[in-house]
Amino acid sequence: MSTSLDLLKETGTIVVSDSGDFEVSGLNLAIGVYKPQDATTNPSLLLSAANKPEYAHLVDAAIKYAREQTSDVTKQADLAVDRLLVGFGYEILKIIPGRVSTEVDARLSFDKEATKAKAKQLIALYESLGIHKDRILIKIASTWEGIQAARELERDEKIHCNLTLLFGFSQAVACAEAGVTLISPFVGRILDWYKKNKPNDGPYEGDSDPGVKSVKKIFNYYKQHGYKTIVMGASFRNIGEIKALAGVDFLTIAPALLEELRKSHEPVPQKLNAQAAAKADPIPKTSYISDEARFRWDLLEDSMAFDKLHEGIKKFAEDGQALKDILKEKLRA
Repeated sequence: MSTSLDLLKETGTIVVSDSGDFEVSGLNLAIGVYKPQDATTNPSLLLSAANKPEYAHLVDAAIKYAREQTSDVTKQADLAVDRLLVGFGYEILKIIPGRVSTEVDARLSFDKEATKAKAKQLIALYESLGIHKDRILIKIASTWEGIQAARELERDEKIHCNLTLLFGFSQAVACAEAGVTLISPFVGRILDWYKKNKPNDGPYEGDSDPGVKSVKKIFNYYKQHGYKTIVMGASFRNIGEIKALAGVDFLTIAPALLEELRKSHEPVPQKLNAQAAAKADPIPKTSYISDEARFRWDLLEDSMAFDKLHEGIKKFAEDGQALKDILKEKLRA
């Protein structure tokens, strides 16, 4: 009998594993168990994985690489973080047939040129290990600067980008106009904000979940106006959110929810497709090309998107710094 995970894949949705944990250790199941096409990582996931003994060899390789490049411990720590990110991605790519997303330092989220430079450094590291850039998605926060960096990376360097920490419609529109490969709207974190700030407006379930509604609007807008950017729902709190988006381009799902879907045999009907999107209520086309001021104002007006974007950047930056501190201690040892 088909599992709910099998049925989800049959709706046309590409399943992506949202994890840096690719080994089987205790109750942790390998990425390979769920047969995803792609995988995503972020600083928080890698911070957790890097503390596990089964990944000590990747940490050691990152330390060795950094020491070979410079004697400055601060610079070594930066290099070690990059090499560790790429090390995890390299191992994940041995398991999956598609692409892995690797994140740019969140502290660069408001610096276009630094974001571009870091993206090119990460790609160069992958290429030094024999991985072609077509198998990499560079994850960049969906700030104005991040979106413009992605526009130029896609256009000038043919580097594929995954625009993350996306919560608002304005961000999605700007990303599509920039021609980015993929966006990651965060379903569960949108739900978190509404539960905290508007608890009496619920219930927030299924099609009434505000995160689900946001992704559906973006999906329909992209299909109605012919944008090729992939919509990949992310950050889920329950499988109800996942099922409500069955048929969307991609879904990146944490191992615990992948396992829940794998153990379930409940039906997963298709909810989204390009044909239905074309027949849905028309969403007027808008534009932010060369209109930074309007983009910033519309993002500010969307309290949820503004709050969650900056909260997410701060959290990823903190976890990135924690990872760097761990590596710096090992470098000093």
